[in-house]
Amino acid sequence: METTSTPTHCPYCALQCGMNLSPTPEGGVEVTERADFPVNRGALCGKGRTAPAVLSSRVRLTSPLVRSGGTLVPAGWDEALDRIAGALGGIRAEHGPDALGVFGGGGLTNEKAYALGKFARVVLGTSQIDYNGRFCMSSAAAGGVKAFGLDRGLPFPLEDIPRTGCVILVGSNLAETMPPSLRFFSELRENGGTLIVVDPRRTKTAEQADLHLAPRPGTDLALALGLLHLVVAEGRVDEEYVRERTSGWEEARAAAMAHWPEHVERITGVSVPQLRETVRMFCEPETAMVLTARGPEQQSKGTDTVGAWINLCLATGRAGRPLSGYGCLTGQGNGQGGREHGQKADQLPGYRKLDDPAARRHVAGVWGVDPDSLPGPGRSAYELLDAMGTDIRSLLLMASNPVVSAPRAAHVEERLRSLDFLAVCDVVLSETAALADVVLPVTQWAEETGTTTSLEGRVLLRRRAITPPEGVRSDLEVLHELAARLGVEKGFPTDPEEVFDELRRASAGGPADYSGITYRRLAEENGVFWPCPAPAGTAVTAGAAVTAGAAVTAGAAVTAGAAEAVAGAAGADGGEGAGSGVFPEDSRHADADTGAVHPGTPRLFLDRFATDDGRARFVPVSHRPAAEEPDAEYPVLLTTGRVVAQYQSGAQTRRVEELNAAAPGPFVELHPRLAARLGAAEGDPLAVVSRRGRAVAPARITSGIRPDTVFMPFHWPGEGRANTLTNPALDPASRMPEFKVCAVRVEIAGA
Repeated sequence: METTSTPTHCPYCALQCGMNLSPTPEGGVEVTERADFPVNRGALCGKGRTAPAVLSSRVRLTSPLVRSGGTLVPAGWDEALDRIAGALGGIRAEHGPDALGVFGGGGLTNEKAYALGKFARVVLGTSQIDYNGRFCMSSAAAGGVKAFGLDRGLPFPLEDIPRTGCVILVGSNLAETMPPSLRFFSELRENGGTLIVVDPRRTKTAEQADLHLAPRPGTDLALALGLLHLVVAEGRVDEEYVRERTSGWEEARAAAMAHWPEHVERITGVSVPQLRETVRMFCEPETAMVLTARGPEQQSKGTDTVGAWINLCLATGRAGRPLSGYGCLTGQGNGQGGREHGQKADQLPGYRKLDDPAARRHVAGVWGVDPDSLPGPGRSAYELLDAMGTDIRSLLLMASNPVVSAPRAAHVEERLRSLDFLAVCDVVLSETAALADVVLPVTQWAEETGTTTSLEGRVLLRRRAITPPEGVRSDLEVLHELAARLGVEKGFPTDPEEVFDELRRASAGGPADYSGITYRRLAEENGVFWPCPAPAGTAVTAGAAVTAGAAVTAGAAVTAGAAEAVAGAAGADGGEGAGSGVFPEDSRHADADTGAVHPGTPRLFLDRFATDDGRARFVPVSHRPAAEEPDAEYPVLLTTGRVVAQYQSGAQTRRVEELNAAAPGPFVELHPRLAARLGAAEGDPLAVVSRRGRAVAPARITSGIRPDTVFMPFHWPGEGRANTLTNPALDPASRMPEFKVCAVRVEIAGA
C-alpha cells in the first residue's frame, strides 16, 4: 500500500488548517498531523479530524440525478448536462439573460469561483450572480473599503495576536467556530496581554476573557460609539496619528460625542464602569487590536457598526502600525477569495469593481471579449433569492444550501420551488439539492487541487490526495461542458492550475493582485499573502503577457487611485518596522527563471492606507435601532450562531456520526428567569415565533445568556430551522441581512 501522505488544508472554516491525508488499508484516507503549517501547528477541531467521513460513497452523491415524475432518479452525465443547457438556453431565449440566476458559495476554490463568475457573464450574459459569502463578512468588507480603501479579512497574520497588548473580540465565539485559533488568544494572555469579549452570551470564548461585555443584541454600534466618546473625554486620542494618517476626524468625533456613557449604558445594558475599564485596557498598552465577526456584522447597520469600531482604532492610533489594527474573522473556508474573483454581484476578478470602465477593459481583455458585452452589477444574495420565480426563472447553484442558511428561509424555499428550472452542483443531497430539477455530483476538497484564501489573506494550495468515485466530476468540468453546449467552446479549461494562471492575469493590477503567486510558490512557502504583484517586466505565465496597463511592479500602486500593493509590509521592503526586530524577516522567494519576486504582503497599511492620499478615513456614524425591536407581541430578542460540532447549514457535518453524537439537533438557549416566566424546564419543547414563522426545539437553560435574549444554532432544517425566524432586512451598503437580531415570542410548544 502507498504510504505517502499528501499535505493539504481542511475543507471547513477560514482558518484553513493544515493537515496531511494518509491512505488507509481499506482504500480511504485519514487525517494526520501537519505541524509545519503555522496557523494550527497540527491541531484540528472535530470537524477537521472527521472530514474524510464525507468522502464515503455511503453519504455523498456519485451519480447525476434528474427529476422524473416528481422524483429525482439517476441519469447519465450527458443527459443531465443536456437538460441543464437546454433549460438555460430556452429560458434565456424567451425571457432574456437576466432571467438566469447563478448562486455560488464561499466553499468554492478560487479557481471555481473565478470560473463561475466568468461563466455567468461570458456564457450566460447575466448580471444575476451572487454567493452565500454575502451572508458572511460583507459588512466588514464594506466598512474596510470605506475606511482603508481595501478589504482583507485580517491585515496582519494571526501570529501577531499573541504579541499585541489588548484585543477586543466583538461577536465571535471562536472557541467553537474555529477552535485551533483559540491558542493565539491564550498566548496573548500568557504574554501579559488582555482579552475583552463582546457577546450577549457567556460563550466558551467569553469564559477565556479578562473582561466580558454582554450588550443587548443589535447595540454593538452604540457600544463602540460610547467607547470612542470616553477616549475623547479622557484625553486618549492619538492626536499626532490622527493629524498625519487620517481624515474626517472632526465629523466622526462630533457623532461619537452624542453617545455619552450613561446613554450608552441604557441602550446596551453595559455599565459605565465596564465601559471605562474597556477604554483603559484598550488604550494603556502600546499596541491593541479590534477583531469583529458575525455578531456586529450580520445586522441591518453592520457596515456602520464596523465603521464605529474602526473609528475607535483610528482615534487611538491602532491601525497601520505593527501589532495593531482592525480585522475581521472570516467564517467560510474561502469566504475571502470567493468574493475577490468574480462571483459577487458587483465585482470582477482581482477585487475590481464591475462598474469601473478600466476594470471592465482589463478583465475583458483577459477573457477575449468586448468590455461592453459584460453585464453590469446584479442583485445581492437575498435580493436574488427573493426574485426567484418572478424576474429570475432559473437558477444554477453551486456549493450552497439556502433552504437552511438564508434568512426568512421558508420564503426562500417557496421561491426555489417556484422556479421554472433549478440545477444544483453539490457533494451531498442537501435540502436545496432535493428541490432541484437536475443535481450534479461534484468532487470534494481531497479529490481535487485548487487554491483558497484564508482569513489572513494567505493564498493556500489544497492538493488532490485521492481519486474521486466513478461518476463524479469537478465543477470546472461542469462549467466547461455547459459552456460548450451553450456555444462557447473555449475559455473554460478543466485543469485548475491553468485556471489559476488565467486568474492571475485577470487579477494583475487589481486590489487583490495574485499575479506574482504560482502553485510552485504556494507549495514551497506554505502560502503567499496578497497583494503579490508579478515582478516588473515579467510575464505572469510563460507565453502569456499581462494585459496592457496592469501595474505589476513590486511595490507599485495596484491601480491608479485604488489599492496599493503595500511593499513595506513589516519591514519586507523597508516599511515601518523594518529592521526594528518587531517582526521576523518576511519570507522571500527567488526563481532562477524570473529573478527575485514580490514576497507577498503579510501586513497591510504600515506605510500608507490604500486610498488616493494614503490616509485612512473616519466615517461619522450614529446608533440606530435594529430593523425589528421587541414589542408587546414579540417581546424577546433572538440571536443565532454555530456550535462546535456542526458547520454552516450542516449539509456535510450532519452526515458524520461522531459530530451528530456531539450535536444531534437544534435547541433554544434561554436564561433561567425567562424559563421561569414561561414555566419551562430543561429539555421542554419551546416554540420560538417571529413575524416570519415558527421554529420548535428543546430548551437549554443557562445563566450565560441575557434574560431578554434567546439563542438558536442555525445548522438544522425542519421544524428547528432557526432561519425560518430571521429577518432579511438589509444593510444599505453591504446588503447583509440582519441574521443576528429579530423580535420573537417564546412559548411552550403545544401549550
